[in-house]
Amino acid sequence: MRISRAPRTALALASAAALTLTAAGCAAEDEGSEWAASHKPTVDLPQLKGQKLQVAAVWTGDEQKNFRKVLDEFEKRTGAKVEFVPTGDNVATYIGSKVEGGSPPDVAMLPQVGVLREFARKGWLKPLGKEALAQSKKNFAKGWRDLGSYEGKQYGIYYKAANKSLIWYNSQAFEDAGVKEAKDWKSFVKDAETLSDSGVDPVSVGGADGWTLTDWFENVYLSQAGPEKYDQLAEHKIKWTDPSVTEALKTLQQLWGKSHLLAGGNQGALQTDFPKSVTQAFGNLASPQAALVFEADFVGVNIEGDTKARIGKDAQVYPFPKVGAKPPVVTAGDAAAVLKNSKGAQALATFLASKDAAGIWAAEGGYVSPNKELDLSAYPNQPQREIAKALVEAGNDFRFDMSDQAPAAFGGTKGEGEWKALQDFLKNPEDIKGTQQALEKAAAKAYEK
Repeated sequence: MRISRAPRTALALASAAALTLTAAGCAAEDEGSEWAASHKPTVDLPQLKGQKLQVAAVWTGDEQKNFRKVLDEFEKRTGAKVEFVPTGDNVATYIGSKVEGGSPPDVAMLPQVGVLREFARKGWLKPLGKEALAQSKKNFAKGWRDLGSYEGKQYGIYYKAANKSLIWYNSQAFEDAGVKEAKDWKSFVKDAETLSDSGVDPVSVGGADGWTLTDWFENVYLSQAGPEKYDQLAEHKIKWTDPSVTEALKTLQQLWGKSHLLAGGNQGALQTDFPKSVTQAFGNLASPQAALVFEADFVGVNIEGDTKARIGKDAQVYPFPKVGAKPPVVTAGDAAAVLKNSKGAQALATFLASKDAAGIWAAEGGYVSPNKELDLSAYPNQPQREIAKALVEAGNDFRFDMSDQAPAAFGGTKGEGEWKALQDFLKNPEDIKGTQQALEKAAAKAYEK
């Protein structure tokens, strides 16, 4: 999960009807995992006493503490010592510099499909060994295994996943305005007008972080254009000047083109980062700066950490409204990839593919796993169990974040590519043609490399 670029990784599905999320507190690191202590291991791991491993990931704060519990259990069971190294927001740049310098980590958690495939193409990643592959096949749907693969070989295990299709709203603001959870886009925009009339700015948009805008586009596009077109655009098999993109931008224009529907107007949205977009809706419950915010399940972490709002009471959540025939199901995730083909690195990949490792973080909260063999009782509360159940039952029926599938220069770089083009569109929602031309120019340059 990445809070600038990074919080885009973990998953609950938009098809879940009533979702709430609690970011459970973390115990001290030396307390270990209570879940692991009470569950019998399901995967055999080799003895690795004396071996030292390094794992690189974007996670900080509570996420890093919770993942440390997972690594502690691996150490306990194998005798290895595992060092966690934070990568900063740009994982691709960090790992690339380490590889080129001859000192890559043993395992890296990669938050972008495009980066994973780019690294595999360059020969930086090692294919998963037979033990890791066996756990992967046993525990993950084919769709998740395919996401971690390149040219017929699997390189990644999606240890942590994320839902990119949720609307989080201030319960009191909705009650005061007399609006309910919107099922479709037309109702969503109509409700925004009603909320505005009630005296509160309707929608908080974290436009200063361009990745939030890509998520808006992807949800509208997937629901409106459909999965086949989504896949084609994700692979740049159709151009960003395609009529389907025009229609999606016209749909967004219905919201972004009305300044009074955005907290602080268009300029205010462009100056609002993701954390602030959450606090605008939930920081002051008596007089909120916005009625709702769109983003993934990790919004719950920000609500719990940065506001006094209680999820399930003050803060509620519902699926992104459908624009076409079905509501969108957009996901993201962090894949464990091996960069050193050692016994220890492959053992860690095997562990991360097991339900043993998934259960440790699941019990801590603020996490959802696509591991279909993990018992739902591992999650700390019923809402999270429902989220996990929806994810597992979706099987292969989801689409991964489009910008995370793209080359980083187009889909994952601040001030460039898709982020910049959509920020310019938020600034001037009338310029659909210019936006499409800018998107296509940046995409053509990035995909030809």
